[in-house]
Amino acid sequence: MANSEDTPHKPHAIFIPYPLQGHVTPSVHLAIKLASRGFTITFINTQYIHHNNSRAKPKTNTNDDIFSSARDSGLDIRYTTVSDGLPVEFDRSLNHDQFMAALLHVYSAHAEEVVEKIVRSAKPRVCCLIADTFFVWPSMIARKFGLSYVSFWTESALVFTLYYHLNLLRLNGHFGCQDVREDPIDYIPGVQAMDPKNMTSYLQDTDTSTVCHQIIFRAFEDARSADFVLCNTVEELEPETISALQAKMPFYSIGPIFPSGFTKSNVATNLWSESDCTQWLNNKPRGSVLYVSFGSYAHVSEKDLKEIANGLSLSKVNFVWVLRPDIVSSDDADPLPVGFREEVADRSMIIPWCCQNTVLTHPAIGGFLTHCGWNSILESIWCKVPLLCFPLLTDQFTNRKLVVDDWKIGINLCNRKLITKEEVSNNVKRLMSPLGEANKKAISQVGNTLENALKPNGSSEKNMGKFIKDLKAKTGAA
Repeated sequence: MANSEDTPHKPHAIFIPYPLQGHVTPSVHLAIKLASRGFTITFINTQYIHHNNSRAKPKTNTNDDIFSSARDSGLDIRYTTVSDGLPVEFDRSLNHDQFMAALLHVYSAHAEEVVEKIVRSAKPRVCCLIADTFFVWPSMIARKFGLSYVSFWTESALVFTLYYHLNLLRLNGHFGCQDVREDPIDYIPGVQAMDPKNMTSYLQDTDTSTVCHQIIFRAFEDARSADFVLCNTVEELEPETISALQAKMPFYSIGPIFPSGFTKSNVATNLWSESDCTQWLNNKPRGSVLYVSFGSYAHVSEKDLKEIANGLSLSKVNFVWVLRPDIVSSDDADPLPVGFREEVADRSMIIPWCCQNTVLTHPAIGGFLTHCGWNSILESIWCKVPLLCFPLLTDQFTNRKLVVDDWKIGINLCNRKLITKEEVSNNVKRLMSPLGEANKKAISQVGNTLENALKPNGSSEKNMGKFIKDLKAKTGAA
């Protein structure tokens, strides 16, 4: 007799996030969101990410399952880990290309092995594979095991469509040729004419033979085979781009994907221990503190870091600076100028890591100097904190365009390649002073757009409902 749980069965999804903090965080919260809507989720993390998550948590067993408290609240989220092909202690940030090569050539075999085990034994039966768009193999694995493939894109729709239309960029001489055109790109469906300097860093590179380029080319070939694409954006933020993509594929904007309480997640996703800035911030006037963070992965050159530090000193503004231990390099423990910490001691807090959502929601925060990672932008918009943009690599240049040129919710840290302490100081003061009022007003409106999208009748909630309905119809899940 058939198992009653299987007839008809709950939708059961295997979820594989890309093993970088900026990808894992929204993946964890999407997994929880789907589980809270009746899904069974089996989440596959890499051993490296699991190890660092566990180590960063205070007073915890390193073998802790990150979803244990989510399960205690009644959600059916199962959890397993797999090797990405490199030893846990290997420095992935310092050896980026080697890490990417392991993800390209080795990780798929490990992922396939664990997917096969789950598919063979899991109850309820697995109906779909949700995997980060940047993997090059999900459609092949999904087909092999008879699963629907859901591609999860953790960045903006604009970046997705630029990669998706690589063939048009090549054809028109804006990418991957000897003499790359510098005139505006005006032929991508749903995208207004844009300066090539606003494309992602990989699309501006002249050498297109790198491992990262191989990943992008193959990932977007693979994404064309997806049954559904979920995107961590909001329809009202990128309406034309999303509409053009929907004409080509089942594309659902379901962002912003945050923990349900925003500042209080019951799943630890950070790779470093958090410092608490609350007491320090409590003693600062409303809107007087600049929050500075360049994310979890990108590096800043020592020269630029020193100019930024000296510019912050010159500005006389209060600031909290998240200075990751490996921000310049894992070999450089303290890249700050000599005497800087003492110079700014009375108006700064310099820490290795923090809970960004908690800091951004604090009333003392008046601006955010950011690398323009997509998660940071969405979080800043949610908290209505205007941005000072210093993109470093990948999608961050395109995100900067959205923030500064399209939505007018921030300004550039520097307007030329050479960064100077004077320009840093001037732009910090401009963002934090009454001159920044226009940005504050604009970000307040965009923040309302995000809030509305997540209301019961909001666009993202409706899109999530539509995706679940469409997936169930395709897979026969109840």
